[in-house]
This record gives sequence, structure tokens and C-alpha cells, in this order.
Amino acid sequence: MHIIRQYQVPLQKYMAMMDLQESNEKLFYKLLIDNVEEMLPIVYTPTVGEACQKYGSIFGRPQGLYISLKEKGCIHEVLRNWPEKNIEVIVVTDGERILGLGDLGCQGMGIPVGKLALYTALGGVRPSACLPVTIDVGTNNENLLNDEYYIGLRQRRATGQEYAELLHEFMSAVKQTYGEKVLIQFEDFANHNAFDLLAKYSTTHLVFNDDIQGTASVVLAGLVAALKVVGGTLADHTFLFLGAGEAGTGIAELIALEISKQTNMPVEETRKKVWLVDSKGLIVSSRRESLQHFKKPWAHEHEPVKTLLDAVNDIKPTVLIGTSGVGKTFTKEVIEAMASFNEKPIILSLSNPTSQSECTAEEAYTWSQGRAIFASGSPFAPFEYEGKTFMPGQANNAYIFPGLGLGLIMSGAIRVHDDMLLAASEALAAQVTQENFDQGLIYPPFKNIRKISAEIAAKVAAKAYELGLATRVPPPRDLVKHAESCMYSPAYRSYR
Repeated sequence: MHIIRQYQVPLQKYMAMMDLQESNEKLFYKLLIDNVEEMLPIVYTPTVGEACQKYGSIFGRPQGLYISLKEKGCIHEVLRNWPEKNIEVIVVTDGERILGLGDLGCQGMGIPVGKLALYTALGGVRPSACLPVTIDVGTNNENLLNDEYYIGLRQRRATGQEYAELLHEFMSAVKQTYGEKVLIQFEDFANHNAFDLLAKYSTTHLVFNDDIQGTASVVLAGLVAALKVVGGTLADHTFLFLGAGEAGTGIAELIALEISKQTNMPVEETRKKVWLVDSKGLIVSSRRESLQHFKKPWAHEHEPVKTLLDAVNDIKPTVLIGTSGVGKTFTKEVIEAMASFNEKPIILSLSNPTSQSECTAEEAYTWSQGRAIFASGSPFAPFEYEGKTFMPGQANNAYIFPGLGLGLIMSGAIRVHDDMLLAASEALAAQVTQENFDQGLIYPPFKNIRKISAEIAAKVAAKAYELGLATRVPPPRDLVKHAESCMYSPAYRSYR
């Protein structure tokens, strides 16, 4: 750690950690687990975003498996070339929408590598059971196509049938090679593909989209926890989103499902508590014809509204959630409006990395006179306002996906069900203590993350058994203890 801390630039720390992962995996995980709050922003967001942007020029050794259009017809053979045979989790991207940074093509590999490091460090999945994959179908990023250090195919992105066939061959080859209990996490695909892939393969494979489902589960946990501070039930609140892509619609749907579960109202009815604003304004029923299919359920009766500020003043939400990928969009006027009709406005600016955050912690607390309950996607430092120190929470998917993955693996689940995501959210919300609330946190601190992951894994596994989707029978008597016993730990013996 002393050596790592001597680097001043986060990207240099990232490169040093990646070198360590290659040369001494056990030590890499020991450092990451023992210093999780310090190292998480290095191996994951925000630093991993910069690493992906510069991936070609810092490239040392390939850390995962690259499958390009050139391998079409022999993907099964390519998978068999990977030296490890017992794979339990695959994180796959095509690099088209990396964080809020857009199309980074093949250089998106930093994301599957980073996510899987967290599966191991936070969820205890064995490193050898993790496989990072990047599907290279080209890139539409002109800067990369002209960059001498770009490591991928120098061509525009394949789309339509050519793309679908490659993905289908990949999905079939994975099942053929590793069986149907291998978890495939889709990561940072563009909206149009993300929803289609999840819908297409969720009935035949163990698949999970972290941007749609992981984000949703984390945010729902934060909201359930925040209710202990602001009072009421989820059904008493009104939610307004800026951004109606994967994260926005995914969170919205999980909120509607949870309200439906609590109130026994049909989900079509509970969706009316949730409003979304996209680049063209509030999503309303008069726009239905021109909307993409995943936005249609959110088109409610209301006159057209162009700006976020007007939408806030019209809808008067109690919860404002940013998933737009565009920085500085929660302006002073927007937050002041939220604070004018809410005693404790809940403001979540979730876009990553930090540069794309809808507002900073400082802005949220200052413009709401210290009344906001705030959390963000990328970390912010503690902030002092009028003598009180606020600890901004981080609505980080790393709270959920490692525990979810562990729960799926240890139960031998064959499908992911929405009820498992709700169970994960409830398990995470239950870990927030009064002491955390007193500091303004709606998430527990990351230092206890392995304990939290074990609790989440137990709840997810219990749900898998309850739904008849688990294959490891009979179920263990104590699921939490079983989860802890399954977790990989880089233990060093003491010889003194």
C-alpha cells in the first residue's frame, strides 16, 4: 500500500494495481479487500473510466477474452482456449456505452475486468472462476478509429443481423462450454441492444444486466432506507427521473414492482407514481407514438413539459433521480425548487464518472440549506455545511452485484427473477444503521461489504429456493454462514 500511495495520479495507481493483478493475484485481492474504501475508486469508477479512454496507450497484457467478428463461426473454440475450465461468472461488454463516456469500442475491456475484480473482492467469487469478455464489433468513435494505439477492429460497428448472430453464437457457446448455471452479466451495452438482449436471453440463460437491474436494486435499497428518515411508504412518494435509458427505466420499474408488492395494486397502476424526463422533455402520453418501446410504460397523462425545472414544479416530486449521463443538469433552480416543497428532498445524482454527475454533493447540500438526503454514483468527499458534516452516500452497484452473484452461484440458480433483485434491495437496506442515518448516509459503509454481500447472497439464494430455480439441493440450513464459507479469501499464514 505504501508503494501504491506514492503515486499521485489515480491512473498510475490503477496501472500499478493492474500489474499487481497480473503478477501476484493473491496480494492484489488482499490489498483491495483490506483497503476497500480507498482502492474501490481506483479499480472501479471513476478511475476505470479514464483507463478505458486511454486503454490502448496503457495496454500491457490482455486481461480478458476478446471475441471479434473475425471469430464468427468458431466462438466455442475460442472459449475453450481460455485456460480455466470452471467458469462461474462472465462479465461481457461490447463497449458501446462505457459509463457516461460513450462508445469506447474494444477499450471497454477495463469494465469487465474491474467488475470481476469486485465479484472476487466484495463477493468472494474465486478469481479463477471469473471470465472478462469484450465482444469487438467495431466502433463508431472516430477518435479511436484514427488512434494508432487503438487495440480493436478498425471499422464501424456491425449492427442488425450480423450483430445479433455474433451475440447468439456467443450465448450458445457459453452455455455449451460452461453449462446453464454460469452467470452472464451484460455490461455497458447501448440502450437499444441492452433491453433486447436481456429480454431475449433471460428465459434461456442465467443473465443479468447490471445497468438496468443492478442499478435499480441499489437505488431501491437507498430509497427504502431513506424512508426511515423521511417517513411514509414508497407508495406515498412521487419519483421524477432525469434520463430514461437503461438505468432510469430499470430503477423506475423496480420501484413500481416494490410498491405493487407492498400495496397489492397492479404494476400498471403503481407506475403512475413515477415520471421520467428524457432529452425531449417529460414523457407523456401524447408522445407515445414516437417513443422507444422501453419508455412507453412511463407515458402518463399530462400536458407536454420541455424542461426539467418545469417538470419539477409541475409534478412536485419528493424524490429526484439523475440517470442522464450529463453533468451539471441538477441546477441551483432545480434543487431550490425541490427544497421549497420538501422538508427533506431525496436527490440522487447517479451518472458516472464524477464529471458526468448531475450535481455535486456540495451543490446538493448548499442549495437545499443542508436538508437534502443525497447519494451519487461516483464518490464525493465529506462536506461541511453550517457546522454539520455530511457524508455523501454512494449508490454504487458494487453493493449489490457481488452478493447477488454469490447467491446465484451458491444456490445453483438457473434463472434471475425480479423477486431476487427486490430481496437483494431489502437485504441491503436492512444493513443501514441509525449511526449511518445520523451522518446523512442511506447506504452502509463499504468497509463491511463482505458481510453485507453474504447477507444479500443468503436472501437471493433463499428466494431462488423458494421460486424453485435453485439446483443445489437440499438447501443449507444457515444460508448466511454457508455464503461466508463459500467466499474466497486471500489468507496469508503467519510464520512468526
